[in-house]
Amino acid sequence: MAQTDVASTEPATRGGIEETGLETIVESERHGRPSGLFWPWFAANVSVFAIAYGAYVLGFGISFWQAVVVGVVGIAVSFLLVGVVSLAGKRGSAPTMVLSRAMFGVDGARVVALLSWVLTVGWETVLTVSAVFAVDATVAALGGPADSPVAKVVALVVVAAVVVTVGVVGFRLIMRLQRVITLVTSVVTIVYLITVLPLIDLGRGMSTPAGPLAAVIGALVFMMTGFGLGWVNAGADYSRYLPRNASGRGVVGWTTFGAALPPAVLLVAGLLLAGSSTKLSDAIGSYSLGPLIPLTQPWFIVPFAIVVILGLIAGAVMDIYSSGLALLAVGLRVRRPVAAGIDGVIMVLGSLYVLFVAKDFFYPFQGFLITLGVPVAAWAGVFIADVLLRRRDLADRELYERTGRYGGIRWLAIGLLAFGTVVGWGFVTNSYAPWLGWQGYLLFGLKDAWGGANLGVLFALVIGFVGYLVGGRGSVRRQEALPAPEAAR
Repeated sequence: MAQTDVASTEPATRGGIEETGLETIVESERHGRPSGLFWPWFAANVSVFAIAYGAYVLGFGISFWQAVVVGVVGIAVSFLLVGVVSLAGKRGSAPTMVLSRAMFGVDGARVVALLSWVLTVGWETVLTVSAVFAVDATVAALGGPADSPVAKVVALVVVAAVVVTVGVVGFRLIMRLQRVITLVTSVVTIVYLITVLPLIDLGRGMSTPAGPLAAVIGALVFMMTGFGLGWVNAGADYSRYLPRNASGRGVVGWTTFGAALPPAVLLVAGLLLAGSSTKLSDAIGSYSLGPLIPLTQPWFIVPFAIVVILGLIAGAVMDIYSSGLALLAVGLRVRRPVAAGIDGVIMVLGSLYVLFVAKDFFYPFQGFLITLGVPVAAWAGVFIADVLLRRRDLADRELYERTGRYGGIRWLAIGLLAFGTVVGWGFVTNSYAPWLGWQGYLLFGLKDAWGGANLGVLFALVIGFVGYLVGGRGSVRRQEALPAPEAAR
């Protein structure tokens, strides 16, 4: 089955493994309700990684209340963007990178598919590594050897096996697994927060002085790139199986609510812990998440560790599924399960490098997020503007045909992506890795005051959105004026 077919001519699953790749989902396979999107997005973002962001945000030199506002707003707004992208999935019944062809062209969209693939592979690797570190910390907390190579290898084998297996099996298993993870992690995380309440010093935690505007904006951008903008390129991958007549508001609402609720709550907890003492701030700010585990009561270490690992696995599972789809959209001619397996191999190799070779990976990874966050933000602006402009569903078949209404390359979107990226990189400073020091070339004398604000991410988003909203209106209307093609059956 060619990956350019508009609709599958073979069963959607074979031996329980999802075979559908880039094709438009056939009508008979569309099912579910928008409320079902709550489960995968909640599970993927309930990770206690959000607690660690409490220390990171306060590190910008802002007050507790400033951090709460920018944290919650950054999480909610960035996941609202994911919700809008998910709306396109319901309307087009195809993966996010296939739907991007309506803006970028069938060939032009390969560029954004490559960006998406790199971003998701990076995230799945980091989440897997974090799960391994959590296992290692649990072993140490229970009296075993700390920083044990054996424990790390065993943990990597188990975690990677689960992530890759679920990613290869596909959509239905992911949705079932995420529901279970949501229910389990919700209960255990609440208990964990109760057990760490005695460590919180409310007076000290809320007394940190306010920071300057540049620091506030920098923290806001940091939250957006760390949460919603890290998922925006995958939104439609999980809504594409919904019926076309499903509620659009429900798709946006349940996606945003499910994804934003857990990190918003956990962030506030992290802010209170980080503000209570320097020791706690250093502990929860550790990229390994390991120091979070022994903060709880001894009897609760194992249950909490399991939840930490499950939350990280939930995120990695969604990343490997979307990275496989992105790899197909780049142009690799293999079946979807094979693409997910290839990404799994890359994930394992990357994890081995981080665990046993790299001296540090958190700060370079933050640099990676900001660097890729700029073009991804420009793409998101273009994509969201297109969703808002369209009054009709996309022409399914022509998303796979260079000679169709969407063409091979659409230069407006490509130009906005390039321009937004050039401007965006010029307004971010990246001290996380030496090889990123070239960024910030448009700040000139404002680098000291505004360098940490990373305004370039917001500029790229606005350039993509406004540029396409104004420049793309005519082409969208012309596309929609053409006769409706035969729908996928």
